[in-house]
Amino acid sequence: MAAALQIGLVFETPGTYPKGPGDPDDYAAEYEPLETIRALQSAVAAIGHACVELGAPHDLLRALGEGALPPVDAVLSIAEGRGTRNREGWVPSLLELAGIPLLGSDALTLSTSLDKAWTLERVAAAGGRVLPYAVLDASDEVESAVLPAAFPLFVKPRWEGTAKGIHAASLCHDRRALSRAVEEVTERYQQPALVEAFAPGPEYTVTVVGNGPPRVLPTLQRALEADTGIGIHALERPGAPAPPPGGYHHVTPGTLEPALEQELEAASIRAYEALECQDFARLDFKLDREGRACFLEINPLPTFAPDGSFGILAELAGQPYAAFVGEILALGLERLGLAPGAQEGAAR
Repeated sequence: MAAALQIGLVFETPGTYPKGPGDPDDYAAEYEPLETIRALQSAVAAIGHACVELGAPHDLLRALGEGALPPVDAVLSIAEGRGTRNREGWVPSLLELAGIPLLGSDALTLSTSLDKAWTLERVAAAGGRVLPYAVLDASDEVESAVLPAAFPLFVKPRWEGTAKGIHAASLCHDRRALSRAVEEVTERYQQPALVEAFAPGPEYTVTVVGNGPPRVLPTLQRALEADTGIGIHALERPGAPAPPPGGYHHVTPGTLEPALEQELEAASIRAYEALECQDFARLDFKLDREGRACFLEINPLPTFAPDGSFGILAELAGQPYAAFVGEILALGLERLGLAPGAQEGAAR
């Protein structure tokens, strides 16, 4: 039996960074609760290794600078960083400088994929179907801007995750509403706004794991808000505006026929490889008015929350969360040459 490895874990919780005077209410939406940290520790233990808590990115920086980092064979980072579009690359870059192997994608992939405009450009160049889009820097551009499509249009921050900055008013039906939405993004999130054509159809999320070749896990349909067609996950996230009286009404209007699932799987592998992802990533798609699957975004730093996609996929596979996620992490260790071969199971 191979010797146990020491796997470092870098993470942030909602209390890692204090809320600043200019921060939006959802500034901490991407950071994980302790339940996720404990779940990942159990996944590392499930494949026979030890998990070493390294704290947040600044803790890692301090430990490296002081020569006080505990000995680790590799590091898993779920740290999102803060403020810039390079924030998800903080930890991978520090580890690269220190010569410490990283589970998951590298800094360049993480920074590129966080920038939604760059991601769409790269995926489209690889042959993926994306929605028409434009980038607007300030609300005063809206009146004169050449818009990417007819209304309705959808507005989101250019480089945020976990649906930050998205709410019911992100769906715009005229230039006046578009101007307000763009102004909110540029002022509240201090970045350009991505303006896309709105795909009204069902939404699906696909998880890809492994390397050479990567493997696609079962496609999941996401619930939508009945009136707008916006994903419920975006409207009910931490820090989102309060729901209307009576709450949101959930619908799952799609039927996942074999041909559609095959289309989503092929599109997911194309995007995963175009962004040069490693070990794991989650991709989101929505069907347009013609029923065609359109790529929305890819997240090579997905949440590992046990009640999220990985928990659902583990249940579908008939496995405990720890065993299922442990097998996915083992695929990364195999890529790094630190494991003789990932175990058979859901990730295979």
